Amino acid sequence: MRAHPVIIDCDPGHDDALALLLAAGDPRLHLVGVTTVAGNQTLEKTTTNALRILGLAGVTDVPLAAGCDRPLTGELTVAEDIHGVSGLDGPELDVPAGAVAGVHAVELMRRLIADAAEPLTLIATGPLTNVASLLRDHPEVRAGIRRIVFMGGSTERGNTTPYGEFNIVTDPEAADIVLRSGLPVTMIGLNVTHQALATTEVIAEFRGLGTRAGDVCAELMTFFAGTYRRVFGFEHPPVHDPIAVAHVIEPSIVRTVTVPVAVELAGTYTRGATVVDLHGRTTGVPHADVAVGLDVDAFWRLLMTAVRHVGR
Repeated sequence: MRAHPVIIDCDPGHDDALALLLAAGDPRLHLVGVTTVAGNQTLEKTTTNALRILGLAGVTDVPLAAGCDRPLTGELTVAEDIHGVSGLDGPELDVPAGAVAGVHAVELMRRLIADAAEPLTLIATGPLTNVASLLRDHPEVRAGIRRIVFMGGSTERGNTTPYGEFNIVTDPEAADIVLRSGLPVTMIGLNVTHQALATTEVIAEFRGLGTRAGDVCAELMTFFAGTYRRVFGFEHPPVHDPIAVAHVIEPSIVRTVTVPVAVELAGTYTRGATVVDLHGRTTGVPHADVAVGLDVDAFWRLLMTAVRHVGR
């Protein structure tokens, strides 16, 4: 089976780091490029973090480019209370960072899509600023995009505002552009990612792999557990972003439904909320695949297997 070509657009972030390791460690994906965006931390920090995770995974032949350092409109608010000062607080990541491509992330994505032998899948695990800018500024790339799978939004409550999830709240206009693009889009929201909890048993299993990558994963999730306990009162932390990657590798791990989805852009209390019409209560045309279920055990097996093989 030929590996599925993907570009990952990310803002590492603890769960983004896990997503990158999953993409690097599963042979069913062909990681052709990585791009970074400001979100969980500043662009400089998310770019450094992505380089170090790729170095940890032994990935040396995949170009990485830095992208947008702020939302399309408004100011950037990072998630330092969740991810720490560096964006990847917890482990000592003494991995040499590679080089950043000398082009903007949007330009790298454009080139990779234009040069690809087949359509690529874009997996976005941060705010959708880079992806929206690509679609807005380079509409000619649309034919080269198989689909866009993003972690963001929710069919239920939010985690940054009562109804807004962080990636969407950070740049609602970008999410609106992506969801109204007419391209195949899959939304992996909090309603599903909150099922993938890094329990003490899961963390111990990663540490038991006996590899540097396994130890880093355990340390990342241990730090994440502390902030989620302090901020949200969670007994165990959810790992959001790798579920988007897992769905591209094994679609059956995530159950989806095709429904209308809109992004609230003007609500005083609900700006950034994803309005998901699960029950046909609006006149919207179903156009987005939305995650509604997760095979939790299969997800952890997939991630564990990938981490076991990275860097070898």
